[in-house]
Amino acid sequence: MADSHKTWSELASSSLLLKAVGNWRDDPEAWLEGSFNRLPETVRVNPLRADSEWVEKWLSDLGSLRVPWFSGPGSAWEMPFERGSADGEIREVLKALHETGRLTRQEIVSMIPVLAMELSPGEIVLDMCASPGSKTTQIAECLGESGVVFANEISNSRANTLVSNVQRHASRSVIVINHDGRHLPIIPKDGFHKILVDAPCTGSATTRKNPEIWGKWTPQGGRSLHNLQISLLRKAVRLVRPGGRIVYSTCSLDPVENEAVVAEILRTENNLKLIPASEILSDLPGREGFSSWEIMGDDAEPSEEFTLESSMKSPEDHTISRSLKNCMRIWNDDIGGGGFFISIMERLESESIESSEPEFYKSPEDVKEDIPSSPQPIGKDLMDRITDRWGEVPEDLWVRGKKVLWANPEAKEIWSSERTIKNGRTSIPGGRWRPLKVIHLGRDVAKIRKGELDRVVGKACVELSSFLTKGITVVEEDVIDSILQSQFLDKDEIDLPEQIRGGHIIASKSDSIPIWVGGKVTLMLNQSEILIKLRQRGLEREDYD
Repeated sequence: MADSHKTWSELASSSLLLKAVGNWRDDPEAWLEGSFNRLPETVRVNPLRADSEWVEKWLSDLGSLRVPWFSGPGSAWEMPFERGSADGEIREVLKALHETGRLTRQEIVSMIPVLAMELSPGEIVLDMCASPGSKTTQIAECLGESGVVFANEISNSRANTLVSNVQRHASRSVIVINHDGRHLPIIPKDGFHKILVDAPCTGSATTRKNPEIWGKWTPQGGRSLHNLQISLLRKAVRLVRPGGRIVYSTCSLDPVENEAVVAEILRTENNLKLIPASEILSDLPGREGFSSWEIMGDDAEPSEEFTLESSMKSPEDHTISRSLKNCMRIWNDDIGGGGFFISIMERLESESIESSEPEFYKSPEDVKEDIPSSPQPIGKDLMDRITDRWGEVPEDLWVRGKKVLWANPEAKEIWSSERTIKNGRTSIPGGRWRPLKVIHLGRDVAKIRKGELDRVVGKACVELSSFLTKGITVVEEDVIDSILQSQFLDKDEIDLPEQIRGGHIIASKSDSIPIWVGGKVTLMLNQSEILIKLRQRGLEREDYD
């Protein structure tokens, strides 16, 4: 019978993956039992939003359970239904909360690598393989209003997905870059404090999310990715600063993609130590990493005659093999979810990133400028026009195309700093992103039209209102209620100065929202944002298109 006619249960029971797990565990059937049912819906609440407590209450009132081992900031929740099965009003609100960045729908084990990084505000971080961005936004929540996470993605299409999710989340700390992770330049010059290498893998631990894995997985899949995984991790070693941390993770069960990759890096790099993951992630039901594993043929059976690259085999160095126990394996049946592999490495303090001074220096005139679409610090002329209209505004504003962006201060420090290129041989001045390909930075706060500030983005209103001294009118709560319910108001319903035209903000004690003043006063929020604000106020939406 063709595989297309088999049930998922039949595919799982006869799969090469189950046979392979029999080489890695004594109880493959116990693993199988916990690797089949669909995952519960799990979410992470964004603590950077002022209304995060309301979101947590909504989740709690539904019967969702807070994940006990998740360490903030923020919180993680398991909802009382399977992934993707919400319906009715719950589905509508859940979708709106995700689209407005108040929460992120994310598999629970996918949150673990960021916890292993032990991030602090102000750090400069690299997420080497970032798309679709759930881990990037989790990093951003840890950094808050200081620090930067460079979110890298090699694929243009996946980079666009990454930008969309970063914009949805509306963090100020994210800079999206578009590179092959194996060839990232050394920026910042001193290296990154922390690097996450959540490497491309076969996904053999994701059967509860991706049941097609049962029919597709083969041992060859891990072998085909092994050298790429090593190259990515080796580059991370070159980019992290002395005393910095690298977390290498996969959603694979195969030691060829996991312990073998770590062992090869430990064998060839003498400036690393492997930190016991069980000490960092002490509340998790993890098991220690493998110190050895069998050579497995294409049929997923042990075979001493099958030829493997030496880096795929168990390490011959007993010191390295013993240290691999410091890695952590999260098995599906142990955590009641998906599986994951985590290793935590630190670079020794005695090692420096650059061994010598650059041989050549290029003047600003000799260096190509950034491509026109790269974000740039806001110019004086535009800033003067903005302050003339809005009064006080935040520092660290940038421009990209028709968007005004708000970043953390560390972004400007990196943009301004000198950097080296061509393997550290040439030094070039700062005041540019090159050789980084930056495609997005910070959070959208305003739109530009014909060289003038057009309007404030809805998500930014609450935060910006604490700065602005112009362009904002204080109103009663019932005015906010009315425009949220109807989307339009007549001018005489709001006591606006006669000269007000175009983009404006109205603010009550509890909220700030953007409006457009023309023949009528029009609410400038998308439907998801309106829905959540109405729910928070206990209001029903009037019938409108």
